[in-house]
Amino acid sequence: MNAGEKRDMATKRSWVDEKAHTELARVRLAREKQVYPYFREFERGGLHTSIAGKEIINFSSNDYLGLTNHPKVKEAAKAAVDKYACGLSSSRPQATTSEHVDLEKRLAAWFRFPACLMFTTGYQAMLGTIAALADKDTTLVLDAFSHACILDGAFLAAGVPGRQPEIRFFNHNSAKSLERILKTRERKNALVLLEGVYSLDGDTANLKEFIEICDRYDAVLLVDDAHGTGTQGKNGRGILEAMNIEGQVPIVVSTFSKTFGGIGGILVASQEIVDLVKNSARSFLFSASLPVPVVAAASTILDMLEKDGASLVAELHQKADYMRAGLTKIGFDLGASNTHIMPVMCKDERKTLFMHIALLECGVMMVPLTYPSVKQGEERLRVNVTRGHTKEDMDTALELLATYGDAFFVLSGEDLGPMED
Repeated sequence: MNAGEKRDMATKRSWVDEKAHTELARVRLAREKQVYPYFREFERGGLHTSIAGKEIINFSSNDYLGLTNHPKVKEAAKAAVDKYACGLSSSRPQATTSEHVDLEKRLAAWFRFPACLMFTTGYQAMLGTIAALADKDTTLVLDAFSHACILDGAFLAAGVPGRQPEIRFFNHNSAKSLERILKTRERKNALVLLEGVYSLDGDTANLKEFIEICDRYDAVLLVDDAHGTGTQGKNGRGILEAMNIEGQVPIVVSTFSKTFGGIGGILVASQEIVDLVKNSARSFLFSASLPVPVVAAASTILDMLEKDGASLVAELHQKADYMRAGLTKIGFDLGASNTHIMPVMCKDERKTLFMHIALLECGVMMVPLTYPSVKQGEERLRVNVTRGHTKEDMDTALELLATYGDAFFVLSGEDLGPMED
C-alpha cells in the first residue's frame, strides 16, 4: 500500500463516523451558539477555582463538607504516595493493602453495618452489586428517577445469559406504585433500588413507607445514599440516620466522590452479602485497586466525621437554609427539593443555557440540566450548596440569579423562543 492509499484509508468515513456526526448535531449547535456548558477546564481544585484565568465560585461541586482541600487530607494523600506510589497496578485480589482493609472496617462500624467493601468508583459499586445479586429468580424494582448507575446495573444484569432478571419501574417516590409492582412481579425474589437523596431534584426518599412495603412483600431494599452520606443525619451517616431507621435497610451503596473528597465506591451490608459481591462482582474483580492516596484522604475525612461530624453537618444545613430562603424570596421554583441540592427550575433549554453562560461570565458556575438528563420542560440549573461556600459566595450567586432570572424571563415564565435560527 502506497502513501496515498494509506492517507485515503485514514480519511475514509465509516458508518461509525456518520453516526457520530448525526448524533452530535445538538452539541454542534450549542457550540455554534457559544452555550455548550460542559468540559470546562479548571485551573486548580476546590470550590473557588478558575477557568480560562477567570475566578469562579463553583456551585456544581459535590464536595458537600468542603474538606477536599483540607491541609490534613492533602498531607495524608502525599504521605501515601511516598509509601505506596500513585497506584497499585493491579486489581484488589492481587493488590489489597492494610489501608484498604482498615478503612473498610472503620466504614462498616461508622455506617453501623457488619461489613464494607470499597470499589474504585461509586458507579462500579452499584453495577457490581446489582449484577452479583440479581438472577433469573429476581425482579429488580427501580424508582423512575433512578440514577444512571442503578439503570446501568439493572441493564447489565439483564444481559447476563441465563441470569436475566425481570426489570420493573415504580413512579417516583410513590409507595402505592411500589406496592402495585411488588404485588404483580413475575419472579420469586425482589430487589428494590432507590436513592436516599435524588441528585437532580434534591428530594429525599419516603424510606419509612418503602421499608414497611418491602417487609410485607418479602423484598430486599437497596439504597444508594451517595448524596446523603456526610449531609444527612446529625452525624452525617446519611439518610438512614436522618430518618432514624438504621438497622432497617439491609444494603447501602455510597461513594467517596462527594463528602469523602476523592473517588471510590462503598458497599455496606451483611458479611455474607459483602463476601458474595467481593468474589463475584466483575466491576470489582476486574478493575484496578483504589489508589492508596485516595484511601488515605478518605480515611482522614472519616477521622473528622467521627470527631466533629455533628458540627460539620450543622454548618452545611445552616448554609443550605440561607440559600434556600434567598432563592425562595427571589421567586424561583425549587421543585420538590428539601436538601442542600436545589434545582432552579427554568423549564426551557434556551433559558437554562443562557442563564448558565451569563452566571459563568460573572464568576459563578451552576451546572445546567437539559434533556435527556431531565424531561423536556423540566430544564433547570442545579445549585449545590456546600459547607465550604461563604455567605459572600451565596450572596453573589443570589444577586446574579435575581438579575438574570428576570432578564431571561425565568421568573416570569415567558418564552425566549427556540434555539435554532
